[in-house]
Amino acid sequence: MLPRSPSPAKADAPDPQALSLNALGWVLADGDRAQRFLALTGLKPDDLRASLEDPATLAGVLEFLCAYEPDLVAAAEALGVEPQVIAEARERMAR
Repeated sequence: MLPRSPSPAKADAPDPQALSLNALGWVLADGDRAQRFLALTGLKPDDLRASLEDPATLAGVLEFLCAYEPDLVAAAEALGVEPQVIAEARERMAR
């Protein structure tokens, strides 16, 4: 039996860490949204800067977006991806 090749959607999926960083930029571009993100995560701006390479922080960005559908849809549109791509990246980051 031949090995299954990845589906085209999965093969073209963006790197979850890169998507998380781009999503974080989108979150932080709006002052109210940025404050809500910091309040919900408990992070201080300096802590956030220091943890940008931490997979848990990056997963937290995607979790933040997935928890509030209006932000998820708006972020997906701004990032040029479908909302499902963000949700799938969150799942990959959680592994």
